[in-house]
Amino acid sequence: MMPRRPPCPRPASTWRFGAGELALHLTETAERVVRTAGGDVRRRAARVTEPMPSAEPQRWRRIWATNRQRLPNNLLVAAQAGLAATLSWVASRELLHNPQPTFAPVAAVGVVAAALGNRFRRAIELVVGVLLGIAIGDLLIVLLGTGALQTGLVVFLAVAAAAVLRGSGALLVQAGATAALVATLTPTTPDLELPRTVNALAGALIGLFVVLVLAPLHPLRAVRRVADPALDHFAREMTAAAEALARADAERAEEVLDRMRDAEPELDHLLEVVGAAEEVTRLSPPRWRRRRVVHAYRDGVEHMERAFRNSRGLVRRINTTLQDGEPVPPELPAGVERFGEAVRLLNRDFLAAREPVRARERALDAVREGGRAYRRGLGFSGAIVASQLRAVASDLLRATGLPREEARRLVRQAAGG
Repeated sequence: MMPRRPPCPRPASTWRFGAGELALHLTETAERVVRTAGGDVRRRAARVTEPMPSAEPQRWRRIWATNRQRLPNNLLVAAQAGLAATLSWVASRELLHNPQPTFAPVAAVGVVAAALGNRFRRAIELVVGVLLGIAIGDLLIVLLGTGALQTGLVVFLAVAAAAVLRGSGALLVQAGATAALVATLTPTTPDLELPRTVNALAGALIGLFVVLVLAPLHPLRAVRRVADPALDHFAREMTAAAEALARADAERAEEVLDRMRDAEPELDHLLEVVGAAEEVTRLSPPRWRRRRVVHAYRDGVEHMERAFRNSRGLVRRINTTLQDGEPVPPELPAGVERFGEAVRLLNRDFLAAREPVRARERALDAVREGGRAYRRGLGFSGAIVASQLRAVASDLLRATGLPREEARRLVRQAAGG
């Protein structure tokens, strides 16, 4: 086993991002690989095999909380789908005089039920898939006739043509399904092509009309409903990581890291809802006045996503610092705690639509504490924890609306102080 390197304090002027940090990270990783070839692996394996009775209930509680957050938006989608199906059926039957208005409600529900943030694209893909399936199906049936082999060939060529267009799964499915319907129903139901096309177009347009005009998503309410628990969870985990670092509790730091990995679906859902809110404010006339606010919110959430992912790396380094017995000056956990407070303040300012001045100052406090800890002397992983505090603080400053260069300048000043 290689002996652990003693702490090597460095002057503040050498604490910079760039190639030096990358080389430090690669060197430290190589040494850890060698070191963990012995007893360290056995200790970690023993810890993994220890029973953790509270892990599974906590995971189920997080799953239930995530599903509960999704429920209001899902109920809205259900109401929109029912309304769109009703209106498209009436339009196809009464206005277009189609005695079998089957495909209009199907197309309308397909548009409404599309993934949040992709409805307009889904409507276009649905219509393109219908037209592609009809064109290929009708052409080949005229040339080859009908039958089992002809149906398989028609579906194959329709899906292949959709794939050549680099369509998504929705386009492939719609093109294949339409071609199959044309191939199988044309012998018994002549003149299927035009009603099918008109119904699909009408249903898709009515679906868009419902989700964008009649019953659009409330963008700010939907985003805040999801962002509040997500950012609150982020702040809680940073506080827990700071406590684990202050108490030299490596097992607790490992649990924090596991919980942050499990929170990935929550973060994905937040990004999905923000995308849907931006689509609504861009395309829905009743929501146009919210466009600027939602756009700023989207930029902030993107930077907070980056901060969350970088914070997982920070917690991973905290765990390594504790496992390797590196020195932990009190300023280092204080800096992690300050960052958690900054996330909490930013969440409150978002909800109250205030300028996040306090969140910015608390993030810079985290950088100052990390700089003090670095000057007092840190080991390999401890130095990277202090460096990552700068990275996540910069991400948070960007989330508050500061330009990149301004955020970097403030972080550099705080690190030197």
